Amino acid sequence: MAEEISEVEIMKPRNDKREYRRVVLPNSLEVCLISDLDTDKAAASMNVAVGYYCDPEGLEGLAHFLEHMLFYASEKYPIEDSYSKFIAENPGSTNALTSSENTNFYFDINANSLEEALDRFAQFFTKPLLSEDATIREIKAVDSEHQKNLLTDVRRMHQLEKHLSSGDHPYHKFSAGSWETLEVQPKAKGLDTRSELLKFYEKNYSANLMQLVVYAKENLDDIQSLVESKFGTVRNTSRNPFDFSGEPCSSEHLQILVKAVPIKDCHKLKILWPTTPGIRHYKEGPCGYLSHLIGHEGEGSLFSVLKQLGWAISLVAGEGEQSYAFSFFYTEIELTDAGLEHVDGVVGLVFKYIKLLQDSGVQKWIFDELVAIRETGFHYKDKIPPIYYALDVALKMKLYPPEDWLVGSSFPSKFAPDTTEKILNELSPGNVRIFCQSKKFEGCTNLTEPWYGTQYAVEKLDILTLENWMENVPNEYLSLPKPNVFIATDLSLKNVQEKVRFPLMLRKSPFSRLWYKPDTMFFTPKAYVRIDFNCPESNHSPEASVLTEMFTRLLMDYLNEYAYDADVAGLSYAIRHIDTGFEIICVGYNHKMRILLDMIISKIGDFEVRPDRFYVIKESLRKEYENYKFHPPYRQAMYYCSLLLEEHTWPWNEELEVFQHLEPKDLSLFTPQLLRKAYLECYMSGNIEPNEAESTVEHIEEVLFKASNSPSKPLFPSQHATKRIVKLQNGLRYYYAVEGSNPSDENSALVNYIQIHQDDIKMNVKLQLLALVAKQPAFHQLRSVEQLGYIALLWQRNDSGVHGLQFIIQSTVKDPSHLDARVNSFLGMFENILYEMSDEEFKSNINALIDLKLEKHKNLREEAAFFWKEISDGTFLFDRKQSEVVALRELKKEEVVEYFNSHVKFDAPQRRNLSVQIYGGLHLTEYKQVIDSPPPGSCQITDIFSFRRSRPLYGSFKGGVGQMKL
Repeated sequence: MAEEISEVEIMKPRNDKREYRRVVLPNSLEVCLISDLDTDKAAASMNVAVGYYCDPEGLEGLAHFLEHMLFYASEKYPIEDSYSKFIAENPGSTNALTSSENTNFYFDINANSLEEALDRFAQFFTKPLLSEDATIREIKAVDSEHQKNLLTDVRRMHQLEKHLSSGDHPYHKFSAGSWETLEVQPKAKGLDTRSELLKFYEKNYSANLMQLVVYAKENLDDIQSLVESKFGTVRNTSRNPFDFSGEPCSSEHLQILVKAVPIKDCHKLKILWPTTPGIRHYKEGPCGYLSHLIGHEGEGSLFSVLKQLGWAISLVAGEGEQSYAFSFFYTEIELTDAGLEHVDGVVGLVFKYIKLLQDSGVQKWIFDELVAIRETGFHYKDKIPPIYYALDVALKMKLYPPEDWLVGSSFPSKFAPDTTEKILNELSPGNVRIFCQSKKFEGCTNLTEPWYGTQYAVEKLDILTLENWMENVPNEYLSLPKPNVFIATDLSLKNVQEKVRFPLMLRKSPFSRLWYKPDTMFFTPKAYVRIDFNCPESNHSPEASVLTEMFTRLLMDYLNEYAYDADVAGLSYAIRHIDTGFEIICVGYNHKMRILLDMIISKIGDFEVRPDRFYVIKESLRKEYENYKFHPPYRQAMYYCSLLLEEHTWPWNEELEVFQHLEPKDLSLFTPQLLRKAYLECYMSGNIEPNEAESTVEHIEEVLFKASNSPSKPLFPSQHATKRIVKLQNGLRYYYAVEGSNPSDENSALVNYIQIHQDDIKMNVKLQLLALVAKQPAFHQLRSVEQLGYIALLWQRNDSGVHGLQFIIQSTVKDPSHLDARVNSFLGMFENILYEMSDEEFKSNINALIDLKLEKHKNLREEAAFFWKEISDGTFLFDRKQSEVVALRELKKEEVVEYFNSHVKFDAPQRRNLSVQIYGGLHLTEYKQVIDSPPPGSCQITDIFSFRRSRPLYGSFKGGVGQMKL
């Protein structure tokens, strides 16, 4: 029985039908039970208030290593990896994370399989094996994860911030762990890592330091009984909670300017202040108030002024750490080249804006406006997958009292200007830490951060210097934001007459087609609008592709100051370059959506190139292209795979060359050509009536097509753009090998792609079932057993309706040719698994896949994404899930075996295989060998574009207005 059932009412959103209960078990384990009668998936999350701050000295990464080890096996379930296998087969997912103060384990699963899943999950915290056999393998896995992240600038800079802090404070620690910290160093000290791991677990994993969330479809009493039976035996040693009090930064770590060299070409400025943790005053919301104002992007804002000066590309502000012990408030600004030359001016403007806030006092109307926005956001929050909901609540349980487990610090309820002013006054020149990263600092540094090797230099700043920076800034007008005109006040639901399950074509003209789907599931005052502009001129050359990207980014830039308030008020928008043109997406509260959409269309119709903003966007985009070479090798392999398969894609290096001579006049000449011929594919769903949807499209046509000064004309049927995919040859194994583009990256990577069929319901379900059954064995064999690399994945691939499988592996241990051989070896092993599968197992897998398909959409975005894919691919199988369920129920094991034998296994007669191999710094010798002596039975691709031109293409499902299949 529970020791305590809380009578405290957990505050929940008004439209939330789920039930909640707080329970404390006799072993002091605190539990939040969530009953959702409508859920398809169950989930659980266990938070343990033990993170990497708790790592023993000289065993950096031990908490993270323990997180890895707990997945292996337990006394009750001793077969290695059986927990992950059970979750995957039923069909769910599992993961874990280690942060500074917490380690969290979480999973989701078919709702009917929760009891056994919880029994297996509970063994993590009762009797895990932590076997000697797994120890070395998982130390290697931790090291592989660290190697993967060594060249990631975000991690490098965060570790540098931690390095420049008091050595005796846990904030200073290295968190990830590596072979050096978990094997080499302990051995040198005569320590056995596994023994230290067992001690760490026994000493720290105590029920009174744990918070559990269980999300299920049963009623609360039944969930409680289940939890009591599974977790009542978790050991409670009454371990005192860890205390991380004390300031992480002494005076030597304040008033500093740190110049660091990043991996990527970028200029970033991060200004931090140690502050009072906002969590201590979450009802008053001081940090939320300050981040709203300092991070604002509207007229008169800090960012607006920095943009006008041509110094900034982006700005974010907020609180960094979520801890009761200490915190940092930060402002991070991505600088232009000009901004880097004026770092003193940028810092001065930041302090000038802080001074404006101090002089203006804490404004109640701004606080009230924020409360209104966030309260509406809480009460109309979209449902999310149970696994992430359980994780979110579990992390909040440690920080907030039970009544606020759901709301957390989402919206404050108490106006307390003194509290906000206290933290505002901590954002002072005497308390500041400034970190600036740029390639321009190469050769100007004299220090090296020990864990990631970041080169840096430190300058001490005095108060007088910082005050001079503030006094000498340009005399630009800074102001508080104006009242937000985009706050939704009409939250009523439309009365939809026709309760349709699928989108219907509401309207069609020579200019556009409108698909409409009213909300019949979610009942929120929100809408989703997506408009694809099919423009033949958008992608006919590398120049056109770059110019279309410039056009969409400038549109977003022009709209930002006006539309930023919409985003704050829960109405987001995006304008993006796509393969066939560009698209507009608006999602959020429907009340003011039409106002925003009309403004976007107006900006398209009246588009002009502003040279000052053109050069800023050009500089930013050029750096993105230049930084491609720093992408991790597995992403490079995926990029080359797409480049080889997709008919109209341009290589990044050709697009980069376009920037050499790109000027405003080029975009001024291109934009009318881009818009001259267009066809609009529109999708509107949610809390919107048919006449509203139609009138919106009619207005767009009037502005862009029908007025005397309209920029666009309708497309001819022959001009509709399609995306077609290269068809590989049966029985042939292609491979494309290339050196990694970053010589400093030791990682190599492989994408082994097996192309199988074009969209067909019966074939689809055979592939999906194979992927479901093979996914976990592939991960276990390639990552856990063979230790080929931290990234070892088996995914389905769908290129515009062309389906297949792909193995993705990144490794420092073996070269891509070896990885390729291990994939083929795994397929041989999997053949036995498939043949030996019993009828009962086969039926169980069929049912698991059916359950996965019958899962209901959680929110409007999820539903829209599903239906939009059918529209954009031209397949229009809106009842796809139902059709695939019917096909699954008729599927026989022999058909799946035959499918595998014909298309997937290594020597399958109809196997179409493409191996993309990226050779990193450790495997250049092997690269020369594979180029000089191609593997027998393989067809080497030496020129991507000759290969593409030489191969036939799959027909496109997407025809012209009449949807003819090409």
